[in-house]
Amino acid sequence: MAGKGTGRSGLLAELSVVSRRYMASYALFNQAVADRIGLHPTDLQCLNLLTLEEAPVTTGRVAELTGLTTGSATRLVDRLERAGYVVRRRDEVDRRRVLVATVPERIAEFGRLWDSLAGDWFSLFDELDDTELAVIVRHMERTVDFGWEQIARLRERRA
Repeated sequence: MAGKGTGRSGLLAELSVVSRRYMASYALFNQAVADRIGLHPTDLQCLNLLTLEEAPVTTGRVAELTGLTTGSATRLVDRLERAGYVVRRRDEVDRRRVLVATVPERIAEFGRLWDSLAGDWFSLFDELDDTELAVIVRHMERTVDFGWEQIARLRERRA
């Protein structure tokens, strides 16, 4: 592997290369899944995030989840609505608010696709014990936080 050295510096060099391959692999995987269900990759990940929410959300919340502007989030919701994955509906409590709700039948289709791929994913962890799995979970949580920090930094520089 490129940049392989010894000790910690060698491992960090190896981590740099493998993490770039990992991110590229995931981006290309995301594109393939998005192509499969007829969505843009960003729309696919928004749909993924919406399925993790406990209840319907506002378009403002979609903007928060994705890091998009409210205008871009509105256009994203428009595309998901046209594709049949979400609907807009009035908030029962505050009729002025419009909520974005997922369509259960379409989400079930989406879930079946993820489930068909997840079996292979979980087998990657068969040989790991709970302590090793906990390290991976912690790493992923920290990586998510780091990613959001970097997104904010990149967007600040654009302004």
